[in-house]
Amino acid sequence: MQLINVVVVHHLQYNKKEKMKKFLIALNIVIWTIAIVRINNAYAWDQRPNLPIQNCAVHSPYGFAATQKKAIGLCREGYLSAYDPTAKIPVYVAYTLQPQNALGCFPRTNAFVADQSVQGGPRPDDYAGTGYDKGHAAPDGDLSYNQMVEYESFLMTNMYPQHGSLNRGIWKLLETSIRGWAVQQNQAFTVYVGALYTGGEKRIGTGVVVPESFYKIVINNQTGAVAGWMFPHKAPYGNLGNDLTKFRAPINGIEQAAGVKFGFPANARELQPGQEWPIDFGALTNAKRAKCGKAD
Repeated sequence: MQLINVVVVHHLQYNKKEKMKKFLIALNIVIWTIAIVRINNAYAWDQRPNLPIQNCAVHSPYGFAATQKKAIGLCREGYLSAYDPTAKIPVYVAYTLQPQNALGCFPRTNAFVADQSVQGGPRPDDYAGTGYDKGHAAPDGDLSYNQMVEYESFLMTNMYPQHGSLNRGIWKLLETSIRGWAVQQNQAFTVYVGALYTGGEKRIGTGVVVPESFYKIVINNQTGAVAGWMFPHKAPYGNLGNDLTKFRAPINGIEQAAGVKFGFPANARELQPGQEWPIDFGALTNAKRAKCGKAD
């Protein structure tokens, strides 16, 4: 009788262990399923097809630019990328930042992904181990007002190889400044972002060109005021500081060097260095925190 009891107890303990084992396996399956769904949502996110090019007139309100380099127009909800398939970078990117969108609250996803709309395009792993950041043309911070628009900011056809000293330095400062101008002027700004390259520069990964310079042209769409900047990007890379005035460049000089003819408003007026729009970074941080509960 005692032997039977021992056998029954052992059987019950065995059943409990088996049930626990099955429960843990099922729990792991659920956890991995949730993780895979999250990854798919963040990185695959069922890329939307390109919009018709005319939909991007909002990002080029003064007409689409004429480029000497052959480019493919990739129209996204948040920006237009004039993508160069031979260099695997954009000739330029254009977008219009509305003041109500300049303080977006969707968190940065870092969802870098190859653009499925182009064959043989740049991939995130092209940058691996190269020492270059995946530098946004149309920045994530300007497009975080909508989740899908934020995801699309991480398409690789919106990226340039940029050394961290530029991408995380004065380039980021200018990106933040543009958001601040839109918010504090309460006006829309159109931004042209591009690179200078001939095609003979260094390439990384599967042939992504590393440009020798980058530029931004910023237009206040209400007043017609225009300002341009150009930043060198040559080794040895160094800290360029935080004085944006030092890197102001004339618009016609940028266009000639880049081989791009941009559109401008009829009332366009080029600002002289030092005449840029004022900005209060502290107020910008507080406005972001008040709206989103945090600041970048």
